[in-house]
Amino acid sequence: MTGDIIKKIVRKIKQYDTIVIARHVGPDPDAICSQIALRDAILQKYPNKKVYAVGAGVSKFRKYGNLDHIDVTTLSSALLITTDVPNFYRVDGIEGLKFKEVIKIDHHPFEEDFGGIEWIDETSCSTCQMISEMLLKAKWPLSLKVASNLFLGIVSDSDRFLLSYTTVKTFEITTELLKRSKIPFTSLYEKLYERPIEEIRFRGYLASNLTVTENGFAYVNISADTILEYHVDSATASNMINDFNYIKDVYVWCFVTYDKKNNVYKVNIRSKGPVINEIASKYHGGGHKFASGVRTNEKEDIDHLLEDLDLACKKFKEEDAK
Repeated sequence: MTGDIIKKIVRKIKQYDTIVIARHVGPDPDAICSQIALRDAILQKYPNKKVYAVGAGVSKFRKYGNLDHIDVTTLSSALLITTDVPNFYRVDGIEGLKFKEVIKIDHHPFEEDFGGIEWIDETSCSTCQMISEMLLKAKWPLSLKVASNLFLGIVSDSDRFLLSYTTVKTFEITTELLKRSKIPFTSLYEKLYERPIEEIRFRGYLASNLTVTENGFAYVNISADTILEYHVDSATASNMINDFNYIKDVYVWCFVTYDKKNNVYKVNIRSKGPVINEIASKYHGGGHKFASGVRTNEKEDIDHLLEDLDLACKKFKEEDAK
């Protein structure tokens, strides 16, 4: 099954001269690394094609490679490939694009049919794992840059192979990626984990201001003033959410960050038991069962979301006690 869909994707890539690769808004390393690695791999295989990785840039992710800042409305009859995004309204950088066909490559639970080839694999720890599998099975050349980005995306989204959707297959694909590319993988960790001192201090703020309910729900509300005070940005908290994985008697935790510039609340949610993506979807968010997010302009949505997450922890705690 997987081999068949990979063949279909490879054939479509070969067919098109113009290809646009996009991922979700507010990207994480897996989203950025998957689209840049796929773009660079296609260009390495087919240097005469026009291949663009689009979307808003994030300064801290420039170390993974540059995005293509082009006017997509000037393109026509393009193949659109989306990575790491389950719902079309969250695809970044494609407004006005006249694409002919679309391919979705994603490891999130299915939410919406994009109307083309849909490769969805919830058993993959990351979209980078899926891209790696595709390139390895197709026997495409793997540059150090491509392999490095794929490795970093796998490591990031699996939280160093600690999260529950890390499988034997994850290790098998990662091992084959390392064998084929011979990347100096231990030296790559600095790209993921090096932090400026401001972020280390901000992590201390998060720990000190974590509210924990009697039901085992923990959360922090991060104001625009706090963002300014610590000289970080509205996306910083999302990179620290997994640092709080092992707090005893906490089942679900989330960071709520207010982005004053865009007037939006960004919520990162993680769980050690209660299913949270169904709750997130009520507030125009989504993700995995145990790792989800929400973006909303309404403060009232945040209040209700926190109540729902606390209730989910209460029910989980009661079930666990039986």
